[in-house]
Amino acid sequence: MDYTQSPLNYTGGKYKLLFQILPNFPEDIHTFVDLFCGGCSVGLNVNAEHVVLNDIEPHLISLLKAMRFVNSRCEEEIDSIILRYGLSESTKYSYEYYGCDGSKGLASYNKEAFMKLRDDFNAMDTDTPYKWIMLYTLIIYGFNNQIRFNSKGEYNISVGKRDFNSRMRSKLESFVSRLNSVNPEICNKDFREFDTSNLTKDDLVYADPPYLLSCATYNELGGWTEKDEKDLYGYLDNLNSRGVRFVLSNVLRSKGKENILLIEWSKNYKVISLNFNYNNSSYHLKDKDSLNEEVLIVNYG
Repeated sequence: MDYTQSPLNYTGGKYKLLFQILPNFPEDIHTFVDLFCGGCSVGLNVNAEHVVLNDIEPHLISLLKAMRFVNSRCEEEIDSIILRYGLSESTKYSYEYYGCDGSKGLASYNKEAFMKLRDDFNAMDTDTPYKWIMLYTLIIYGFNNQIRFNSKGEYNISVGKRDFNSRMRSKLESFVSRLNSVNPEICNKDFREFDTSNLTKDDLVYADPPYLLSCATYNELGGWTEKDEKDLYGYLDNLNSRGVRFVLSNVLRSKGKENILLIEWSKNYKVISLNFNYNNSSYHLKDKDSLNEEVLIVNYG
């Protein structure tokens, strides 16, 4: 299948697992809820009559709404920001043009302009589509295309090695096109506040939360705790008691650790093992060869 790839680099993003995940979904989905949508790899590739993308991260949700609003002008808006701040354009000029080479990348050239753009974005107090396209431009030029904010809500990634190259442009174009064709409902809620009272047996809730065993950026500020984990289990148990189908993505074991809470809770449901290791998300770990025991936990089939 030719799935749409997200232009947003979320640690643990499910694009490379879609060929294993989606075949395990029911074929008859009326409303599909992506409860922790992140980069939207699952939500925008699922076959459903109605799709809901939800995430607690307000910057992400504002960005998704801006991308949908700007639509086909998204690339044009980014190019105008690149020109305004004097960032590199490797699709037009060579690395040598900027005094850089492929191995070291464009960071030395872009650093000053990137920091100016970052400062301007963090200082902007108006909520406009332009602001959120500024954010995506920062993501393009930021380290490893990551999305991260400090406790003050400020974007704090440093400058990266790459720019708005042809590969990034292609991914963005496909993603924005898909975002508009699916036309999902986009929500910004804590999962505990997301109302499922209208969902029925014809719907499906997909939960891909931060992993309790993970040390990803979203856990650095205590973003996911044992209480959150237990609350999510209760939330899914409630769906099950009402006959609403759910899928939980998670890892039972990772880097020599076990999620005992998950292992015990999953005994009540069907566990489907997946075969994948997030090598590209483990650059900060010494043991890059340790396998994750990645699973889907479902209440149907």
